[in-house]
Amino acid sequence: MDVRVRGKNVRVPKDVSERATSKLSRLGRLAADITDVEVDFSKVRNPREPQPQVCEVTIHLKRDVVKAHACAAEPMTALDRVVDKAEHQVSKLKSKRIGRSHARNRAAARRPASPDEPETAVAAPVTERDGAAGAPSVVRRKEVDAKPMSVDEAALQLELLDHSFFLFTDAASGHAAVLYRRRDGNLGLIRSTG
Repeated sequence: MDVRVRGKNVRVPKDVSERATSKLSRLGRLAADITDVEVDFSKVRNPREPQPQVCEVTIHLKRDVVKAHACAAEPMTALDRVVDKAEHQVSKLKSKRIGRSHARNRAAARRPASPDEPETAVAAPVTERDGAAGAPSVVRRKEVDAKPMSVDEAALQLELLDHSFFLFTDAASGHAAVLYRRRDGNLGLIRSTG
């Protein structure tokens, strides 16, 4: 496992870097398929912020990605907090992987869709406006490699990344799909037909 410690516009002290490497190397006991770990330290530039030190950890596993971040007044404290969060997420991933391999757990996980939930969702077309006054504009672009996976795997990635939606290629159909978190706590799925 390769642990890379970087500072975004901030210098990382050697003792913090060594502690990050030693603490995050222990994650290998929770999941043997961790390929590398990225640790990014940064500082919030707002002088009124009581916890300006930010530590973000990205853990790359063979099939999954786990992210965690924490803020504190000191970089060492932020590191301790983010390591606790990362350990919790990796152990949760491990328990879900074990639970998937048992047939009894898979049968309990299958449940029928609620009758008030629609089978398909229609997405409105998104247009980029030419900078009209007050009109929304695209402020960030991101390219992702939408890997083929099942809906269950996409749900696991959505939970691990702690985002509100997840774009992936549906392994069953080969088309693009988006899994999103609904306000009621359940998940919704939008599939492309062509």
